[in-house]
Amino acid sequence: MAVDGNARLIRVFVHLGRGFGARHWEKIWSEGRIIGINERLPYGYFRASDDGCAIVYSEDKIENWLERFFRRGIAYSVRVDIVHAWRNRTGIYDSEIVWTHTEQQYLAVLILFRIFFWKRRPKLIAQSVWLFDRWQSLSLVRRWLYTGLIAKADILTVLSPENLKVARSLFPHVRSELVLFGINADEFASVKRKKVHDPVRILSVGNDPDRDWQVLIRAIKDYSACYLKIVSRKLNKRKELITSNNIELVDLFSDENIASKRLLDLFYWADMVVLTMRSNLHASGITVLQEAAIRGVPVICSDTGGLKAYFPDEEVYFIPLGDPLEIRKAIAKLAGDDHLRWQMAEFAQARMKTGGLNSLSYARRHAEISRELLAREPMPAARACQRNL
Repeated sequence: MAVDGNARLIRVFVHLGRGFGARHWEKIWSEGRIIGINERLPYGYFRASDDGCAIVYSEDKIENWLERFFRRGIAYSVRVDIVHAWRNRTGIYDSEIVWTHTEQQYLAVLILFRIFFWKRRPKLIAQSVWLFDRWQSLSLVRRWLYTGLIAKADILTVLSPENLKVARSLFPHVRSELVLFGINADEFASVKRKKVHDPVRILSVGNDPDRDWQVLIRAIKDYSACYLKIVSRKLNKRKELITSNNIELVDLFSDENIASKRLLDLFYWADMVVLTMRSNLHASGITVLQEAAIRGVPVICSDTGGLKAYFPDEEVYFIPLGDPLEIRKAIAKLAGDDHLRWQMAEFAQARMKTGGLNSLSYARRHAEISRELLAREPMPAARACQRNL
């Protein structure tokens, strides 16, 4: 629901990683070159404009080779793209609050705040995705540095309840909240109420490093009842795929202009989607789960814990991690039960429509948090008067 028309606009700067700049993204989105179900601007943050927010996105500077070498060198040495944040400093400091999508962006913004320590800084919503999965593998020095920076965040947000537990344990003095991620749910495909094909058509999609491709390949290879299509840039045509007659690695990128359409066609082709993950804290697979729900395709998915905050057992068929036999058993069960398969797809789609799992609710939650953080801040005019005293 939109806010009262008399409420003042909140000036928001959405700082995203390089490659997600507003002009660049909108161009390649209009050309159909972004894979999957996407928005005209990244992650749908712009939808908060209906909730009293004036949204400005970060931009990507066109670089020559020397500038690119310099930026990448700095980013490699500190593991954060501080140069990209520096280039967007005007937008950051012109805002009342900064929204970030991963730790890479908010750590860069917090470093920028340290550099300009004398300037009034905007509030910061610091969203973490992968950091807490990797926390124990970081050096003591890096953990010490990150701890000092994160202590200055106004709020930590995460996309998974598993991440939330770690965030509150590591940073008990920083407010931490779960914000459920959602994708563009403006259009839905009808649930396919059809018999499965012979062999059963299986689709698996994803580039997340926590995808467990090995266990999926072991489950499907030599299982003649299935034919598996994999879409991933992280998987090479290894020996298991070359020698398998029922597994295909699909290249969507031979023609980038129709890559997104080809992926949607694959959802239509599939009888079901199977997502296998290693143990993780960040809800790996949530984007594909939501895409499958929108396209009306039932899903079998590794139970990593965090995904059940989005879809319960009635909507996704969860299986134990790392067990090829469980994957085969789940495929056989769904393939043999039309009612269960169709019902799961319908329930998952209904949650996307009514359960707050979309980019509109995701953006709206950011707007709500922003109003909470700014509620005790002096009005802009009052701040100006204070500076003149």
